[in-house]
Amino acid sequence: MRTELSPLIAATTRWLTRAYPPGGGVLAAALCEAQVRQAVTVAAWLRYPTSMDAALVAVTGPGGSARLDWVTGSDGPSRGAAGAPDPDAAWRTWVDEVVASWAAGLLGAPALATAAISALDGTEHTDGLAVEFRRLLAPDEYDRRAAALLRHPDLLAPVAELHRAQLLTVLAPPSAAASPDGFPEAC
Repeated sequence: MRTELSPLIAATTRWLTRAYPPGGGVLAAALCEAQVRQAVTVAAWLRYPTSMDAALVAVTGPGGSARLDWVTGSDGPSRGAAGAPDPDAAWRTWVDEVVASWAAGLLGAPALATAAISALDGTEHTDGLAVEFRRLLAPDEYDRRAAALLRHPDLLAPVAELHRAQLLTVLAPPSAAASPDGFPEAC
C-alpha cells in the first residue's frame, strides 16, 4: 500500500516545493522538502485511508496539477525552445490537487496538523509502524526559515482553501446529533 501512493506523494511534494520554493541553499531545500513530504504523506494517508483506496488511485491517477497551476499563477509545465511541452513534466499528472490542498492546510495551521496526525492513529497506514512527523509538528528555527513560504498561511491560502472544508469534515469527530450510521438525525 505505501508504495502505491509513492508516485502521488513524490509528485505532490515536488509541486509544492516548486510553487513555494525554499530560501537559501541546499540544506534549506532539503529541510523544506522534508517538511512538505511529511505534510503530503499525512494528507495522502487521510485522503486514501485504505489499501483499496490507494490501489484505486494508482490505477485511475490523481488528476494532475493543472488547476493548482492556474490558482497559483504558475505557467505549469515549462516549454522547450520549440514550444513543445517539457518531456520531464509527466510527473505533474501524479499531483493530487486535494492532497496538495490538505498538505498546504497542514503546513499553515499547526493545530490542524496535530489533528490530522491524531486521525491517522490505528489506520492501515500506521499499523505496525513507529511514525514520526517532527518536522511537520515541531519545526525548529532552521525548518521555519527554510520553508518560510510554505509556513505562511496567507501565501498558502489559495491552495489550502480549495479543499479545506473537506479536510475539516474528515477530521471532525462525529456529531452528537448524528445517528449511529453517521447520518444526521431527522428533525
